[in-house]
Amino acid sequence: MSNCCSCGSDSLTLIYACSGAANTGYLADAVARKMMKDGNGKMTCLAAVGAGLSGFIESAKCAKNIVIDGCPVACGKKIFENLNLPFEHYVTTDYGVEKNKTDVTNDVIYKVTSEISKSITA
Repeated sequence: MSNCCSCGSDSLTLIYACSGAANTGYLADAVARKMMKDGNGKMTCLAAVGAGLSGFIESAKCAKNIVIDGCPVACGKKIFENLNLPFEHYVTTDYGVEKNKTDVTNDVIYKVTSEISKSITA
């Protein structure tokens, strides 16, 4: 991977969630936590990357990064693009969830987690 730090491995998967104020941000956070619990990677802090904290940015350079945004505003995506970091991008509203309308139930969390987990490239 280009611009990789000296971590020596590209196998680390890091998961970042929007965690915004709407139901969709809450869902993005819940999905990221479930993905971590299911063993799909390690959740880490999107805000720290956006704040430019060097340790988080260096880790992102070495990892497979999964960015889960709550809505099409795509704050997480913009953070990664602005820092020229590699990432795969997913948006909770792409899975039939309506911002400020859909209740975030365990069934919704499971459905979106399953769909994103199936879509992650190897």
